[in-house]
Amino acid sequence: MLKKTIDIHQIITDKIVAAIEAGAGDFVMPWHRKKGGLKPRNILTGNFYQGVNVLALWVEAQANGFSSNLWGTYRQWSEKGAQVRKGAKSSYVVFYRQIAIQTEEDDEQLRPVARATPVFNADQVDSWSDPQPMAPPDPEPVITLRGVDTFITATGAKIEHGGDRACYSPSTDTIHMPERSSFIGSPTSSPTEAYYSTLCHELTHYTGAKNRCDRDLSRRFGSQAYAMEELVAELGAAFLCAELGISSEPRPDHAQYIASWLQILKNDKRGLFTAASAAGKAVDFLRTTGRPSSPQPTGSDNGEIIS
Repeated sequence: MLKKTIDIHQIITDKIVAAIEAGAGDFVMPWHRKKGGLKPRNILTGNFYQGVNVLALWVEAQANGFSSNLWGTYRQWSEKGAQVRKGAKSSYVVFYRQIAIQTEEDDEQLRPVARATPVFNADQVDSWSDPQPMAPPDPEPVITLRGVDTFITATGAKIEHGGDRACYSPSTDTIHMPERSSFIGSPTSSPTEAYYSTLCHELTHYTGAKNRCDRDLSRRFGSQAYAMEELVAELGAAFLCAELGISSEPRPDHAQYIASWLQILKNDKRGLFTAASAAGKAVDFLRTTGRPSSPQPTGSDNGEIIS
């Protein structure tokens, strides 16, 4: 009997599109969860899930009302002495492995192939209780809110305050932010958290410069590249907020991009994976690379502003 093939790209994209459509009227994305949405972690290794898997598990937790951020395969839960409940429906995460492909020139090339892995949330198992939150594994840091300013300073980004608009200017390589006092709270964020989550959004834009992550989405997404960059910044901010312990504040001023995001995701089942991968690389840069070797502006000279 042939094993059924699972199109993991389509499955995850469809679920996230559905979640976005369900909340689009209120401009609340799946990753805009109270206290930033705790970043999903593996029960056996203690490692954080990365990239699109973070989004996929956030959406599953939101849709099913799971309160835990701990996930694992059936076998991993068994190794922890727990039993997945009979009839529990699995969620999927995706990992890539290198497969040797024979080319027309009779050469072998390694290509990444997606592999779907079913996992279960801690709320779906019996005979297990979390005695205490797991300590983060090295080298993944968990940064407390008290250390957010230190983290931001270490990125080396030039940040100027004033005006009423948050944006990144490639021509001057500068992030512009309103004064902190102009930010107000919401049901999911304090005024301080609203300020920092907005800044995380702009910091993600900042990483797109050529001497950083060199992010060019125009070749693949054409006229929708700007909206795609906004999605990358949204996801980058969500990932950063989850690690820094900041509530991810929805951005009503970016509501106009929602239709473009949905169009991208519906037209290209790998579009979400592209955005999540780019956001993950941006966060990695901000977390580990810090100050660039050259502080000179590297953006375009046309004065374009990315908000």
